[in-house]
Amino acid sequence: MRTRKVYDSFGEMEVPEGAYYGAQTARSLIHFNIGHDKMPASLIRAYGLLKRACASANLDLKFLDKQRAEAIIKAADEVASGKWMDQFPLAIWQTGSGTQTNMNVNEVIANRAEELSGLKIHPNDHVNMSQSTNDSFPTAMSIAAKRDVADRLMPMVKKMKTAFEKKALEFRGIVKIGRTHLMDATPLTLEQEFSAYIEQLAQNLERIEQTLPRLSELAIGGTAVGTGLNTPPGFVDCVIKHLNDLTGLKFVSAANKFAALAAHDPLVFAHASVKTLACSLIKIASDLSWLCSGPRAGLAELSFPANEPGSSIMPGKVNPTQAEAMLMVCVHVIGHDTAIAVAGSMGHFELNVFKPMMIYNFLHSVELLADVCRTFTDYFVVGLQANKEKIEEYVNRSLMLVTALNVKIGYDKAAEIVKKATAENLTLKEACLALKFLSAEEFDAIVDPQKMI
Repeated sequence: MRTRKVYDSFGEMEVPEGAYYGAQTARSLIHFNIGHDKMPASLIRAYGLLKRACASANLDLKFLDKQRAEAIIKAADEVASGKWMDQFPLAIWQTGSGTQTNMNVNEVIANRAEELSGLKIHPNDHVNMSQSTNDSFPTAMSIAAKRDVADRLMPMVKKMKTAFEKKALEFRGIVKIGRTHLMDATPLTLEQEFSAYIEQLAQNLERIEQTLPRLSELAIGGTAVGTGLNTPPGFVDCVIKHLNDLTGLKFVSAANKFAALAAHDPLVFAHASVKTLACSLIKIASDLSWLCSGPRAGLAELSFPANEPGSSIMPGKVNPTQAEAMLMVCVHVIGHDTAIAVAGSMGHFELNVFKPMMIYNFLHSVELLADVCRTFTDYFVVGLQANKEKIEEYVNRSLMLVTALNVKIGYDKAAEIVKKATAENLTLKEACLALKFLSAEEFDAIVDPQKMI
């Protein structure tokens, strides 16, 4: 591979001839050659937006000349659009502040801006002007987190909720037997059962929405330790105005820059809401897997779409693969949450030094949940069908319909009916009549599943 010589404050390095990145990125590729986990594209695009906004602010405040600013803005726009994603090869496992990635972004934008303008543009002096890694990296974290939650995750959860609402209406009037402790319970409708899933999703959307205001508070302007050293007056407000114009989102300046650099409690809180969604989705996917179990030796109250063969040895077998994918994703997200919680507790003095891992896990959780909500909705929920004959059979055979008799004959006599029916393989009505607790007419008037829902 042909290379070219580049320089930084530590001296000479060689980089691939066509690379836009420079010496500091090249050093990081050597010193942090750890695993295959790279900085998420969402974070890099957010960094592009931030560098564009900072260049615009420095131009507005006359700290950066127009030609250089315009070149940096064009190059940053390209980064924000994802055009040069192959120029960001650094591992997540680097310095805890994200300095290597900040400089990777600065170098790519500087070299591309030089190419566009023919001017000498320095990654630190021009692209990183009025900034530090310590305030720019957490700002990019906040931008990426809020954008992905608002634009990617929440729409997919809303889509799933809408699909469940349509199914609930489709299943209206279907009376089924309820189950508690995996044992027969009193009746409810299939619509009522699905209403629980709808409410869970609604509450999750509400909880996630509540985290967005704190994710909107940006660290930019704090520079190294929160004091704002080397940041000109008016810079923060100007940057945030440009960011809001670019994204359409409502970002604000963090009220306390020291906290914005030293801790990431808003991100911990936000991911906790994402984890809670994962917990709800585990419940929903698990319930539906049980209800669809069979088709001959399971509950088989519902059937799901047959998307692909389920077995390499058993012909005709179809499995709840979408539910299983959902369960795996959600368990993974819960693991991410543990790592984020521990990392969020590790703010040493003026700087939390777990930033790259925290944002990687956060964005990975959001990406996985958004994608699996989409596939689960499209290839599982939308195609669910109710097996009415099986559902009716379970209702008619259930012994827990006896609960309706409590108010007429009391708990103890009702329990005696169940014991006799179980021991002698009788229906509830047969056992009740044999025990002479009620007449047939009285029994039929009380034990009516339609009256129990």
